[in-house]
Amino acid sequence: MTRFPCEEEVLRRIRPTPEERTYIRAMGERLIEAVERSGKAKAMMVGSVARDTFVRGDRDLDIFILFDTSLSRQELQDEGLSLARRIAEEFGATWREKYAEHPYLNATIDSLDIDLVPCYAVASATEIKSAVDRTPFHTRYVLAHIDGYVDDVLLLKQFAKASGVYGSDHMTGGFSGYLCEILTIYYGGFHPLLEAAASWKPGEVIDIEGHGTKEFDDPLVVIDPVDPERNVAAALSLSRMFEFVEVARGYLEEPSEAFFCRPPAPALTPVVFSRLLSARGTYLYSITFKTPDLTPDTVVPQLRKSAESIRDLLERSGFPVNRTDVCMREKRCMLLFELMAETVPVMRRHIGPPLWSRENSRKFLEKYVRREVFAGPYIEEGRYVVEVGRRFTRAIDLLRSNVILDIALGKHVRRSMEEGWSVGTDAECWDEEFAVFLSRFLDRASPLARIKRMATRR
Repeated sequence: MTRFPCEEEVLRRIRPTPEERTYIRAMGERLIEAVERSGKAKAMMVGSVARDTFVRGDRDLDIFILFDTSLSRQELQDEGLSLARRIAEEFGATWREKYAEHPYLNATIDSLDIDLVPCYAVASATEIKSAVDRTPFHTRYVLAHIDGYVDDVLLLKQFAKASGVYGSDHMTGGFSGYLCEILTIYYGGFHPLLEAAASWKPGEVIDIEGHGTKEFDDPLVVIDPVDPERNVAAALSLSRMFEFVEVARGYLEEPSEAFFCRPPAPALTPVVFSRLLSARGTYLYSITFKTPDLTPDTVVPQLRKSAESIRDLLERSGFPVNRTDVCMREKRCMLLFELMAETVPVMRRHIGPPLWSRENSRKFLEKYVRREVFAGPYIEEGRYVVEVGRRFTRAIDLLRSNVILDIALGKHVRRSMEEGWSVGTDAECWDEEFAVFLSRFLDRASPLARIKRMATRR
């Protein structure tokens, strides 16, 4: 397969070394042997290490512990965690329990980040009893179809990482490793994929096995080759999809190593942050509170939902919002809002029903003739209009008020905020824990815009 000259150099950089590959796989085999020695379950390596599609330096190893389907979910959880803990202790690992659909163990052994995940040994992916039961089938499918495409997958993963669109976690909303592998197999390599992606439109459907049985309304639909009712690209947001489309077009027009190099994101200093804010002439507000004791996959969607509800509240209250963003850290979360105005007049217009809606207009009139108003109700273009007073004329007062707790926040976000939250304004939003997040908020740019800007600075 013909490659651009820059790709050979990139591959030399990102292919795992023979020593690295041998070491990680040997550790996997030792863990599998320890699991099966117990006599309680079988085990297998899954993920990119098992499929030999991991980028140099990735230290993640996933070992799935396969139990008989006769176990109840509670028995799977109890026996699975008990065996995982015993294995981790046998290897002298530091470990902690983590939670997805059910608990699993995350361990650190000789600098490797290892997940020990209990699951059911089901006969096919359509018979899964929990979401993780599907993963072994993904590994088997890719291994059966990846021949000749390993380097293409490595290039695609590095390309997506450098563009900031790699990762199916809720914070990223990008391309998972498995999605990268399936797309590479489907299109027949890295270049054919980029050529196709350059013309993608929302609602693109890919069904590699031609067996899909369900319709999806996601931006990109990639029917799982081992499960006809699952979209592999379900986590991919419309923004990340078209950031990928953008860099695919840019790379095909002018290929270079820059597309495979993720630029560092140094944090601004507080002084520079304050100066940039002042130059924008907008008004920045942050809401910070204790991080709920749950996984990012649970918390981040709730942060987004909460930020959207607060944005709606601000705009209903007369404060136009330019942008919002959210960030989850280990101890605290931050919701960020950039407003176009920090204060509004006491008076606001409230438009009522048209007078040809006889009953509704009668009720509106009766309601407001009994209230203290600045003016009205009066008729304008056939509708009642009334000029009433606002409860909040400063955005900061609204954000500090308990009104925030009366809107549609995420359940766990609400519980955390009920314990208290703090509001920062403009330069006061600066917080070392969120320094990179705040810096990226101000320096936002598409992947291709960033690459082109860096090229002009050289």
